Amino acid sequence: MQIHPITEALISEWLKTRDPFSHKGDYGRASLVAGSVGMIGAALLSARACMRSGVGLLTVHVPECGYAIMQQGLPEAKCQADQHYTHHTYVEVPLGTEVVGIGPGIGLHVQTQWALHRLMLMYPNIPMVFDADALNILAENPHWFPQIPKGSILTPHPGEMKRLGTDPAELAAQYQLVIVLKGHHTCIYVPTDNTVQMYENTLHGNAGMAVGGSGDVLTGIILALMAQHYTAKEAAVIGVWIHALAADLALADGNSMESLLPSDIISHLGVAFNTSRI
Repeated sequence: MQIHPITEALISEWLKTRDPFSHKGDYGRASLVAGSVGMIGAALLSARACMRSGVGLLTVHVPECGYAIMQQGLPEAKCQADQHYTHHTYVEVPLGTEVVGIGPGIGLHVQTQWALHRLMLMYPNIPMVFDADALNILAENPHWFPQIPKGSILTPHPGEMKRLGTDPAELAAQYQLVIVLKGHHTCIYVPTDNTVQMYENTLHGNAGMAVGGSGDVLTGIILALMAQHYTAKEAAVIGVWIHALAADLALADGNSMESLLPSDIISHLGVAFNTSRI
């Protein structure tokens, strides 16, 4: 397996420059399936991170209990409410959707599990970013793995990776998926024709990120990058870098590791993108 460190030069090379004559349609249409009763904050964090990372159009799918919260908390995004008040039972993404993110705060209700499965079957050609409870649902239904759209990204932490029941490199190779294994040194496993490449983030990130909601922010960042037509490899690697760098910038701005919140990471995403364009 080839191992590559993630460096400033690599990120600067991969980051795109916006055409001054472009419009919102040039930066992608994304859908985010997130939230359940008591967990709408996860949906809001992920959606805010997505909007702050350059997506052109975002539609957030939440249960009915989250509709007013999302409309008021993030007026820049479109919002669709499930017919059920507390959890997801059915998701149909808007025409033209180019990437789907699913998982932050969705819970493990059996109807939500079937909603996830139907989503995969309905849109086999749309890459998806799976996080949080979407990963736990996949772990409970491993026979669904072959139905994950090719080019999708999974973002497990070590506990979720253990529940998935296999090695991240093997999972990446077998199903042609990009695996983002979150941790002190987050590693991204990328399948190639003959092997698996691993990109490792060792330069940025801190223990203040060890708080609920940090992963939801990363999901939103990666989702936005995928919508902007970065490859799955590029979106995962750049997303991990920007996420970690924003957290370090938040510390440099006066936060402590104890006080750092995911919303602080979101508020420093703009500086992280600018800093990465060396």
